[in-house]
Formats: sequence, structure tokens, C-alpha cells
Amino acid sequence: MNILLVTMEMNIGGAETHVLELAKELQHQGHVVYVASAGGSLVAELEQNKVTHIYAPLKDKKITHVFSAMKILKQTIKDKKIEIVHAHARIPGAICGFICKKTKTHFVTTIHGIYRVNAILKKITNWGEKTLAVSEDIREHAIKTYNLNPDNVKVTINGINLEKFKKQEIKENLNVAFDDSKKKIIHVSRLDNESSEVAKTLINLAPELNAESENGVQIIIVGSGNYIEKLQQEASSKENVLLTGARTDVEKLLNKADVFVGVSRAALEAMAVELPIVLVGNPEYGQGYQGIFSSNSLEMAKSTNFTCRGLEKLNKEVLKKDILKVLKENKEEMGKYNRNIVLSEYSVKKMASDALELYRF
Repeated sequence: MNILLVTMEMNIGGAETHVLELAKELQHQGHVVYVASAGGSLVAELEQNKVTHIYAPLKDKKITHVFSAMKILKQTIKDKKIEIVHAHARIPGAICGFICKKTKTHFVTTIHGIYRVNAILKKITNWGEKTLAVSEDIREHAIKTYNLNPDNVKVTINGINLEKFKKQEIKENLNVAFDDSKKKIIHVSRLDNESSEVAKTLINLAPELNAESENGVQIIIVGSGNYIEKLQQEASSKENVLLTGARTDVEKLLNKADVFVGVSRAALEAMAVELPIVLVGNPEYGQGYQGIFSSNSLEMAKSTNFTCRGLEKLNKEVLKKDILKVLKENKEEMGKYNRNIVLSEYSVKKMASDALELYRF
């Protein structure tokens, strides 16, 4: 099957990593896969796995870029004899929906989050003939908001590369100033204005956590975005905070940590590395606080794709208390449980199987 996956860009991020792993697995299973996007740091890994990347300016709504992307996608569908176009995100969905109607190509989408909606955005949004949602709450929201046929909207997962994300000894120099005498708290996220509340809170808590934890802590914040300079300013007076910027070796950094704080795909990747996790998200995305992940909170976490959507907002004191508690508990036992959850329910093969089921017309 000739498949075209379309997303805004291929930089570090949850949806982008989803596309990367899906493309690699579909290609591995014998399909011919192309990825169209505005490019980014993940393109190299696509090409290393024999997945062809096609540049198209899909990152924004600038009209010249939209027309250019439409032309490129239309030509790609024709030249590569594409049978399925699978869009990820709203801008690619709107563009691909229009092109696929013209070319009579089957068009499907994956919805990765709950997006802002108004009358205009609702009108131009196109979620395809069939749709995948990465959690049950996103599925329900999409059906209600966009009046989709429930029979055509299924739930999928964020598949985790279990060969890459696993517990291992890291001997190489990562060019990161780790303090080996301290316990390490790691947070991995896109650091834009609306997605940096957890990072800001950890920076503010750094002195207290360091003072109240045996031997102290070091906070490692991984990611980049339009808010990173402000975070760097806030962290400049904190000796135990380290911002690494965007990294393509997150699995190695996770293996240096003792506990993960955050949400979504990054949380699942940390679980695969056998880290205990504290689930907490950003209020601007409607995310709240779930706390220490365990078997008791599994079903709640799964229902929102580990994003804490709809829960009470982050409370600084509760977060501090839970982090200190995790650092004192049996992290090995917690980590093994977390890895087993990812092994049994969040494999890349399962994610690819969901997509292939969607492609059957």
C-alpha cells in the first residue's frame, strides 16, 4: 500500500514522534510510506529508515504556503500513486481534505488533542472519512464538537519504541552537566508560553526540593520553544536547575533520572525506561494534576492519554510532596510496573495495526 502521512513539521514533539514511529513501522511491514511536512530534526531518522520525506510548507496558515503545500501534495499523490492520505493536525487535515476530494484519494486523520474551536475553525476543519483519536476523551469531544459519525471514530494509542526507550547503562558523555551526587527530576516538554507551567513550577520548587530531599535534587528540563529564554532567566539563580534545550537522545537523559514529572507521550517514554512518574499538565491545555502514577490510577490516565485533562489544576505544594514521596519509595518496583504497562498496551505494532485497520475501505 502506498501511504502518505502528512503533518505540520517533524521537530521534537508528541504528534511528530507518533508520525515518525508509525511511518517506520508501516515501512517495516512492507508498505511504501512517505511523510510530508515542513521538515525538522526528525527527518534524518525517517530517512535512515528508508522513509521518504517530502518538504511542504504546512507549519502555518500563510496563504502562499497553503497554496504551495496544496500543489506539492497534489503532485505527490499523483506521482507516487498514493492510496491513503493520513493527516495529523488541523492545518494538514484541512489542506488534505480539499486535495483528496479533488484527486478522489481516501483520506483519514488522527486527532492528537482538543483544539480551540470557533465557527470559522469548525467550518474549515476536516477529520476525514475515518478518524483515530489518541484517547477516549478526545474521541468523545471530536464526535460532539464536529458532529462526526461515532462508527468512523476509533481510539488509538501513542506507540512507544521499546527498543529505544528501555532501561540501560549510559556510559557515553552526553554533554550535560549532571550532578551525580543528587537525585534527578526530569521534565520533557515543548516549552512554549502555553505549555511551560510545569517547567516554571519545578524551577520555583527547586530550592525547597533540594533542601528537603536527602542528598538534594537536580531538576533537568528538556525541550525548546518560544518560552525557553524566560525559563532560563528564572532558572539562572537556581544552582540545581539545568535546561538542556531540544534533544534527540531523550531516552539517554531519561536513563540518568530518578523520577519523571509531566504528561503524555513523554510520560509513556519515561515509563518504558522504568521511571516512576508524577502526572501533571499545563492549565492552558485544560490539563490538571493526577499525581503519582500507579495501578490505582491506570484507567484514569489511559482515558486522557496520560494528559490529566479535566482534573484539578496543578498545586505547587502537592507536587512537592508527591515528588519527595516518590524519591523515598521503591522506585525499582514502580518502574518495572510502568514498563510492563507500556509493553502490554502501548507498542508501536499496536499503533500501526490501528492505522492499518482504518485504511481498509
